[in-house]
Amino acid sequence: MRPTTALLPVVLAAALGGLVLPEPALALAGPALTVDATAGRHPISPYIYGMNFADEALARDIRLPAHRYGGNHTTRYNFRADTTNRASDWYFENIPNDNPDPASLPKGSETDRFVQQNQATGAQTVMTVPLIGWIAKERARSCGFSVEKYGPQESTDPWAPDCGNGKTPDGTLVTGNDPKDTSVAVGPGYVTDWITHLKGEFGSAADGGVQFYDLDNEPDLWHSTHRDVRPTGLGYDELRDRTYEYAAAIKAADPGAKTLGPVGWGLNSTIFSGLDQDVCSRTGCWGNPPDRAAHGGQDLGPWYLDRMREYEEQHGTRILDYFDIHIYPQQSGVFNDAPGDEATQALRLRSTRQLWDPTYVDESWINQPVRFIPRLRDMVGQHYPGTKLAITEYNWGAHGSLNGALAEADVLGIFGREGLDLANLWTAPSADQPVANAFRIYRNYDGKGGAFGETSVRATSADQDKLAVYAAERAGDKALTLVVVNKSGDDLTSPVSLAGVSATTAQVYRYSGANLAGIVREADQPVASSGFTATFPANSVTHLVLPPGPETGDCQVSYTVHGSWPGGFTAQVTIANTGTTAIDGWRLGFDFPAAGQRVAQGWSADWRQAGAAVTAASLSWNAKLPPGASTVIGFNGAWSGSNPAPAVFTLNGRRCG
Repeated sequence: MRPTTALLPVVLAAALGGLVLPEPALALAGPALTVDATAGRHPISPYIYGMNFADEALARDIRLPAHRYGGNHTTRYNFRADTTNRASDWYFENIPNDNPDPASLPKGSETDRFVQQNQATGAQTVMTVPLIGWIAKERARSCGFSVEKYGPQESTDPWAPDCGNGKTPDGTLVTGNDPKDTSVAVGPGYVTDWITHLKGEFGSAADGGVQFYDLDNEPDLWHSTHRDVRPTGLGYDELRDRTYEYAAAIKAADPGAKTLGPVGWGLNSTIFSGLDQDVCSRTGCWGNPPDRAAHGGQDLGPWYLDRMREYEEQHGTRILDYFDIHIYPQQSGVFNDAPGDEATQALRLRSTRQLWDPTYVDESWINQPVRFIPRLRDMVGQHYPGTKLAITEYNWGAHGSLNGALAEADVLGIFGREGLDLANLWTAPSADQPVANAFRIYRNYDGKGGAFGETSVRATSADQDKLAVYAAERAGDKALTLVVVNKSGDDLTSPVSLAGVSATTAQVYRYSGANLAGIVREADQPVASSGFTATFPANSVTHLVLPPGPETGDCQVSYTVHGSWPGGFTAQVTIANTGTTAIDGWRLGFDFPAAGQRVAQGWSADWRQAGAAVTAASLSWNAKLPPGASTVIGFNGAWSGSNPAPAVFTLNGRRCG
């Protein structure tokens, strides 16, 4: 949607969270931003821009890449009856989905239509499959805690007063209910049958069918959300065994499909089993939870990954492809639908740092650094290398406000920079909500499919709490794309230094309080070889697109691997002066694209490596390169996993052809 008219002041104020904007003031000096297109290069997974339950129009508009059918109500989904149990979300009721032709089921179910929409819009499906061992028993309404059967209760469904919330009037839990009131027991064969149906309707994963399967939803909370059929917490061993059984069934039914687990509710899901969360919530045993003690004192997340690795070693089949843990900010008011007061809005924007920043102490009951994505990556790297990372539910709140859009734009930039592999917002915004424009900034900023790049490059801010910056190179036209989020209440004028960029101008697209109806194309920004200075309005998201300028043509670098063996290789690098003036002293720079690549011993240059970044400086005897001259340098290197050639080279800070 593109803005056409100004919004009424009352609508603007409401969308801004009820705050009245002051008159604009002169811009303040903002933090310096630095972007180096030759450094920190790594792919950005398109699946980080996913959602749960987006409507078809929005999915088309943002070219939604990954669409999840998930949540508590999917844990007991019956695909044959097209019926879900809403669990503790709504009185533990079985509620049949609206269906125009129930006689044709299982064809035409809600999940069939979900996959059909995804195939029509180009999104990959993330389907939740039950592991709990129960599904809704039939296509009819029923409730887990009948008032007639189990007595008066604290609260009942206003539209179905026999369905209670499973608590007596004094708040104690109703116990001893019959799970068969709503549900029927099933095993892995149910999942096999469902996947067989989905393959028959839509093809296998390899043929464009369902690509991803979530291994249930937040099983460590079953004892709470689904206590009518599962009143006790899920322990370490049972989680392992159920994952083995059901994930193996998925892989047998569709070997090309990817699995995601354990789909925990948050940080605690990597530390405590459901059994420990159940017991310790009643007894306060958090310092020494019994289930963890019975498993060598190891936190659940590392233990789970160890067991998945062991399965692959024993059976030759990987049954876990993504380590999937949800995250909802625990800071007071941040996850609310309403933006909250000024302090809450500032907290919402700060709290995104829990996703990555080791210096940020979570301002909630957690009260410690979380560094969520690096934490998950460390677990995987130590316990099951090769497993990807997913967050199939997250939500920073305030979808209907500019403050929520700023937080979401920051979150999406963090996901790309930190190398997350898949993410799904819970739940999708409506197309006209500000948070939808945070996705458009990355997926369709111009209404014509203009998108953020697919290769992340190094971008830093001197003050991330004021101005956050994310950068990526676009594959199709090699444009450098920058997203700058001004999270302050002030207009900020900041220098933006550039390296490895040949652009002379930047296209500017902006979402701000000046027009909440959509993203606005603004005047182009002139760009010099070293960068530019720009003003970023208060509470705004700016997308700058820097098309590549003409090649300088003053240097050429070729990289050749002359020998490779398991764990090692020899590379030769030729540096040529293709310009018209002499080079007097040179410094070559490039990034290794794969983890595990490193320079072991080099020659004909002073070789250095820091992380993935490699530099080679000239020696006294080869420092001068007249026009047309070249020099050859090389090194012996080490590698693990893969050994691709670097993609971008710079000489003295300038990109070479």
